[in-house]
Amino acid sequence: MNPSKQPPIFGTAGPARPDAFAQASARLGAQRPLRDTRLQRVATAMQSNLLPLAEKDLAEHLAAHPDDPDALNLQARLSARQGRPADAMAQLARCLAKAPGFAAARYNLAHLLFQDHRYAQAMHETEVLLGSDPGNPLFLLLKANILESVGDGERALALCEQLAAQSPNRVDTWVRCGHARRAMGRQEESIAAYRRAIALRPACGAAWWSLANLKTVRLTDADVAAMEVQLKRTDLPADDRIPLQFALAKALEDQADYEKAFAQYEAGNSAMRLRIDYDPDTLSTGVARNKALFTPAFFQSREGAGNPSAAPIFVLGRPRSGSTLVEQILASHSAIEGTAELPYITDMAARLDPHPGPAYGTGYLDVLAAMSPAELSELGEAYLRSAQAHRRLGRPHFLDKRPANFTHIGMIHLMLPNAKIIDVRRHPVGCCLSMLKSYSIKGRLSLPELGRFYRDYVELMAHFDTVLPGRIHRVIYEDLVAHPEAEVRRLLAYLGLPFEEGCLRFYETERTLSTPSSEQVRRPISAGAVDHWRHFEPWLGPLIDSLGSVHTAYPAVPPELR
Repeated sequence: MNPSKQPPIFGTAGPARPDAFAQASARLGAQRPLRDTRLQRVATAMQSNLLPLAEKDLAEHLAAHPDDPDALNLQARLSARQGRPADAMAQLARCLAKAPGFAAARYNLAHLLFQDHRYAQAMHETEVLLGSDPGNPLFLLLKANILESVGDGERALALCEQLAAQSPNRVDTWVRCGHARRAMGRQEESIAAYRRAIALRPACGAAWWSLANLKTVRLTDADVAAMEVQLKRTDLPADDRIPLQFALAKALEDQADYEKAFAQYEAGNSAMRLRIDYDPDTLSTGVARNKALFTPAFFQSREGAGNPSAAPIFVLGRPRSGSTLVEQILASHSAIEGTAELPYITDMAARLDPHPGPAYGTGYLDVLAAMSPAELSELGEAYLRSAQAHRRLGRPHFLDKRPANFTHIGMIHLMLPNAKIIDVRRHPVGCCLSMLKSYSIKGRLSLPELGRFYRDYVELMAHFDTVLPGRIHRVIYEDLVAHPEAEVRRLLAYLGLPFEEGCLRFYETERTLSTPSSEQVRRPISAGAVDHWRHFEPWLGPLIDSLGSVHTAYPAVPPELR
């Protein structure tokens, strides 16, 4: 589990812990004990994962008692378990209309709203909860997560510090505190928090990886030995083993033991690959669909549509490409506010899709193509309304640095034709290897899959370069590192903004940063990462083969992909 996310109350309960979190959870669960025998049977069936049986009994009960708050809460739990969060939120809203004091139901609603990126609504529900129980650590942690998501790192950190003091023996509280300190640039304090978590539980993979992932920290020989001891355990859960493998790999890499480091990276990555259902054909099909739909004639027929705002600046591409560096440079300009990797473009695509499928699907494109100019304008306005929650400085422009937005450039152009789009590109082998080396609870692709994905990305970007000439500004990471002032001037000229010296002193800019590169962009530019991938070249054959001409032609685009 991601230690920064506290799970909702509904679902299977874990073992009780004698701390403030366990006590708060128990209080919520005991607030409205189930009295009805049928509803007790429904709850038992859900705990046993007998969802069809629970659904049948619950439907019969609700047919006779449609406004029963306890039944509506159980129905929301069931909907959430079945992957229908929108239904769950509607059911919880009905439940709370009948029983406003049902704190467990309100907490579940707040959590679902947070997961759905409805931060203002989630904060409202959380504040209602805190109004009646101001010291509840579950509510305080949720509030901290919401605050950090909208860029209020200082207040999020204050809450995390409070929670750590309140539950000093709780491991995940210290990990969460370390994340909050790191986001605010307090590296030594974040190290202390991660070390505290490890002292409490030496097998804590999340703490070990968080420590290793502080790019400016080198783990010691004693750390390596301690991690190796934990990895020899036969009872070590995968959620600890995998991040420990990545952390050990990073430590070995820092010691220049590249062969052993790569073996650990590959072992951890292979285990993470098993956690995701990914079909490489999905993106390839999506690229073809985008190329077929988004032609010059298509865009010409919709000229003048969309919202006219020039406020958004999208920084996109592939992860680990240098996009955080570009973001920090631009956020150092007096006219630009840095926000975060905003989720709203991908959320919109998913909501437009009548039959949501796998990530990178294109079912929404037919709906998008049928939209009127007024509907496209409203789509752009909806995005701006959502992004407003992250805009705190009142500057005329703001950044949305979500790499995966590259798959939605057609939609971005249609709904926000005056927004700026920046594609940050790094050497394909270095970029893909860096992704392989980064632990993520979301899973990781294999080396050949990473190479194929990168090829699809290059092909799609080449298409939009052709049909929307000049629309996208490309930053080549290696050029930015070699000639920072020239590249920054070129970038600002594209944005129509004057050059400011502060953009070259980006490392002095204080702001919340939660990406893996947060420590690196708080230091002056270094060329150290440019060719670092060559240390691993002997083991990268499958990646290099899958990249093919994209590797050999870089930074140019191979003719067959244009």
